[in-house]
Amino acid sequence: MAPEARIKLVLRNGVTALCAGAVVLSSFSLGAEAARRHYRSHHHHLPELAATPPRALPYPQLPLPFEIPGAQYLPLAWADVKGWSDDDHLAAYKTFRASCRSINAQTGAVEPKALGASLSEPCRIVKSLDLTDDARAKAFFEENFSPLRISRLGEPDGFVTGYYEPVLDGSHTQTDVYNVPVYRRPSNLFVRGYKQDSVSLPNKGPVYRKIGRRKLVPYYDRGEIEDGKIAGRGLEIAWLKDPTDLLFAQIQGSARIKFDDGTTVRLNYDAYNGYPYTAVGRILIERGIIPKEEMSMQKIREWMTQNPDGAKELRRQNRSYIFFREVNLSDKDEAVGAQGIPLTAGRSIAVDKSLHVYGTPFFIEGELPIDSERSKTPFHRLMIAQDTGSAIIGPARADLYFGAGQDAGRVSGRLRHPMHFVMLAPKSLDPMARGQKLPVPDPRPSEKIAKLFPQTDSAKDSAKPAAPAAATAPGKGETVAVASPVPLPAPRPVIEPVREPRRPAKSHPHRQ
Repeated sequence: MAPEARIKLVLRNGVTALCAGAVVLSSFSLGAEAARRHYRSHHHHLPELAATPPRALPYPQLPLPFEIPGAQYLPLAWADVKGWSDDDHLAAYKTFRASCRSINAQTGAVEPKALGASLSEPCRIVKSLDLTDDARAKAFFEENFSPLRISRLGEPDGFVTGYYEPVLDGSHTQTDVYNVPVYRRPSNLFVRGYKQDSVSLPNKGPVYRKIGRRKLVPYYDRGEIEDGKIAGRGLEIAWLKDPTDLLFAQIQGSARIKFDDGTTVRLNYDAYNGYPYTAVGRILIERGIIPKEEMSMQKIREWMTQNPDGAKELRRQNRSYIFFREVNLSDKDEAVGAQGIPLTAGRSIAVDKSLHVYGTPFFIEGELPIDSERSKTPFHRLMIAQDTGSAIIGPARADLYFGAGQDAGRVSGRLRHPMHFVMLAPKSLDPMARGQKLPVPDPRPSEKIAKLFPQTDSAKDSAKPAAPAAATAPGKGETVAVASPVPLPAPRPVIEPVREPRRPAKSHPHRQ
């Protein structure tokens, strides 16, 4: 075929293809327009529905007034706090003011807890308010705090125990009588996130024994330490007569040791070996040795004195071991709590440090065996959180500090009782006022509307809360779950455009 003929053939076929395409597009546009006109003529009576703005699911994450994990709380009026007017509010105010000195001196990041830095405002007022009148002290708490009944989820009450500072006889050197060592913290004890010379390491979490520069292994437990794993390293602060005395000093977290020469050394908690605390009293109850209703520190001590071999095995059931440090306190000073200030007998409590802030006031009300083992002494007292302990776990759990000596030990040793807890929250965290700002869900449709517009499974699925990732602001490539309006409108009918039959293109045979 000649080149001219090939060019003509290509051009002719191209024109033919373009013409055929124009026919198809023309027929499609005409059919779609006819369908639109048909729909408008038959559905002109239906009004246009305004588009409902989509709502992101879940609802916006607005901050709650405050949230304590695993806790339930109920706002109260002061008149509903049983025994509130009968307390010595001035004594509670002085103890709270001691905590405020530590709070006012704090710098740095705020603790990520329910009360956070909210105590700074009432503590700022306390700084220049030296009260000497009980009525004014009572008014101070009522004007700056809101009472909240608090307990663990699903439980009506909290639970209290007692603790004290033992006063023990000891020796500077080991003898046949004094042969139980009281150890200071070993240099190879290591806690992640803390320097090895940090003061008062945490009483929860893993603890390691550092070998060389990098190797870390779990630290020795109580049995290994009692068998002499760290003996002979110059860690002995003093020597005691009885291993039971050391056990109870470790449970209390502090002790006074009096020597034959008339001197006294004051000991405070410094570190532990990383094993969880196991209550030896609970083991005796589970073994049926001491009935639960008769359990006390005195009962434990009596049994261990009468059964030295059983006492050794019982001690080792509690693998936790406490190391002490010497503190510069006189005999007139009380033990120093975890907040770093001297405790107040009858007003200081130890709380769960992971949930509560030091300095928080708690009003504790109920009956306790204070006058005797079986008495029901009314107890309604405003206490201040100034200490902590490894066995104190929960939002309404407290250890009441009763002071030093045998009398304080007798009272605290028989306390294991449910009590009412009322936490005093600063007015800036009033849950009633802040709770009104939280969003409420859309009202549910009436039963009649729900029957007229039943939601399909897909509609129900779309109304479910989205995954946590969808609750945040969408980033690049992310999607946000959107709730469909209720009730759902009927879908618009799908009308297929009428297509005209395609005419076959004429063929033009070519001769060679």
